[in-house]
Amino acid sequence: MTIKLSFFFVFLIFFTYYFTEVYSLVAFTNAQCESLDKDFALFEYCFLKSVNRTFKYVSVKVKLLKLPITKIKMHFVLYKRVNGYLPFLYNMTFDACKFLKSPNTNQIALFFYKFFRDYSNINHTCPYNHDIVLDKMPYHNVNNLLTKILPFPEGKYMLEMHWIAYDIDRAVTKFYWSLT
Repeated sequence: MTIKLSFFFVFLIFFTYYFTEVYSLVAFTNAQCESLDKDFALFEYCFLKSVNRTFKYVSVKVKLLKLPITKIKMHFVLYKRVNGYLPFLYNMTFDACKFLKSPNTNQIALFFYKFFRDYSNINHTCPYNHDIVLDKMPYHNVNNLLTKILPFPEGKYMLEMHWIAYDIDRAVTKFYWSLT
């Protein structure tokens, strides 16, 4: 009788854990890029490509026209859609040149830097004397960060990034995704 009762509790605990485990999925929905200073930078392309139902990626290429660039700041805001997009959780500005010299100083910036580091050429310190390329960044990279490392509630989100060079807002990129 005690063996049956023990087996029952093990069975109950296992299935309770198994059925209450939540699996989230991030899916890109859109990418938008805008150059605010066309004499400074131009976007050659900025798109979301859907290869099939399960594989989407984002690609961006920025042609920098005034090289070298030695002073860059990045302002990013995370929005969640609730009757329009409203600010959610993060709204900060940091010096990208200082951050790239010692990336462990700002944990939030480090979190977002992990989105792009494996798929871009933004992985070195200033000065920048070449175009910026984000090539075929799939959503599974973002999925791992947003669901396993830093759990987010379900919903639709937008990450808006302002690229500021020499204290002038030069470009805006917006990445939209849904978390289900």
